[in-house]
Amino acid sequence: MSTGKGRKRVKNQPALHEELKKQHGIFLTNTAWYFVCEQAVKEKTSASEYIEALIQQKKRETKG
Repeated sequence: MSTGKGRKRVKNQPALHEELKKQHGIFLTNTAWYFVCEQAVKEKTSASEYIEALIQQKKRETKG
């Protein structure tokens, strides 16, 4: 996912979200993982960004 024209990424500064990302581990079935990867390709983003977007969307819906 691009940060936008003219916006350079800076180390230790969030580029797409309000906070820095940290590495976390989750366990998924192969079926779920392949689905995430396929959807991420369709969205032209990474699996990590795809999952992040799903969670952010759900968060907005439940905040209501």
